[in-house]
Amino acid sequence: MTNILAIIPARGGSKGIPRKNIRNFAGYPLIAWSIAAAKQSASVTRVLVSTDDGEIAAVARQFGAETPFLRPAEFAQDNTTDLPVFIHALKWLAEHEGYKPDVVAQLRPTSPIRPRGLVDKAIEILLAHPDADSVRGVVPAGQNPHKMWLLINENSPMKNLLDVDGIDEPYNAPRQILPPVYWQTGHIDAIRTATILNGSMSGKTIYPLVIDPRYTIDIDNLQDWARYEHLVATGRLDMVWAGRVRRPMPSTIKLIVSDFDGVITDNRVWTDENGKETVAATRSDSMRVRDLRERGVEVMILSSEPNPVVKARAEKMGVESVQGIDIRGKGEALKKLLAEKKVDAAHVVYIGNDLNDLPCFEIAGWAVAVADAYPEVLQAADHVLTKPGGHGSVRELCELILHKL
Repeated sequence: MTNILAIIPARGGSKGIPRKNIRNFAGYPLIAWSIAAAKQSASVTRVLVSTDDGEIAAVARQFGAETPFLRPAEFAQDNTTDLPVFIHALKWLAEHEGYKPDVVAQLRPTSPIRPRGLVDKAIEILLAHPDADSVRGVVPAGQNPHKMWLLINENSPMKNLLDVDGIDEPYNAPRQILPPVYWQTGHIDAIRTATILNGSMSGKTIYPLVIDPRYTIDIDNLQDWARYEHLVATGRLDMVWAGRVRRPMPSTIKLIVSDFDGVITDNRVWTDENGKETVAATRSDSMRVRDLRERGVEVMILSSEPNPVVKARAEKMGVESVQGIDIRGKGEALKKLLAEKKVDAAHVVYIGNDLNDLPCFEIAGWAVAVADAYPEVLQAADHVLTKPGGHGSVRELCELILHKL
């Protein structure tokens, strides 16, 4: 049996995005996505997180990784490269456990969006080529280096970065006739252990694993974070999920059922001295309801809050409402509603934000969470919207469905 160890490096001192390795990305801590890629691999026999941070270690264990040691501070500096981190891990395991893996798979937390089967494919390529020191994930390069230049200074002539045999001026040549070039990503490196212990994270003989460029991400700042969360929510990628596999949008949708507080509203309430309540909602949420109805999709509100404001807002939106439901029995209320309307749950979309919506998530054919839903709701959802409750989340869902109909 070939022992294959997945190592996920995750230090605590991130400067660009503080605590990024345990910050929630699309409903799960960022590190959980890389742990999931290792755990779901048929080839990996052990999953380890190398971190200097106790909180990161605790989260890693929660999602199924081992943290048999905390990385020494000397190997967790801003300028620390991968090599001493991996040598430390391998030597610690050999010394304390007598464990010596044959292959190490490096999975960087900052590349959380991975195609299913990627880890196994990288290991398969490595083991199929005895001459290989490592396998590295690559994607077609977004910029062609044959059209790049070296500058001594602005007052001296430039020199092209790369020459191409048979093409005198590659920088003037059509892209189509230039050699294809690839960019290495952080998705996966499969490396023979001996290569690392001999002082290299790759060795000299590196085989490629070409990855679909749609999965190309590297999170360095909060703008990247928001953009790639949107990709996870809307990209319909066949990717490794940190939690349960999310279901696709049903091909046939008959009914959208929405919670009220925290979905139609932003979850705040203003109460005057007479007990009269006022909430905030977005007018645009109702703009596409008529379009959905014309396409055979009904929209309604299901709320545990017995409040005239629910009925008033529903009438303004032109949708039916059911309210005053026992907060603990929302799932049963949904089942009763679907039975009365004779609608198959598989053709129902439910949108919610709070814990009492979870039973409805289990019933509906597609469970949708607003962007600011509670963490447990984000994790249980099949789809997470980019907009928070009360700020156009219902409009966003309507347009997603109309786009597919």
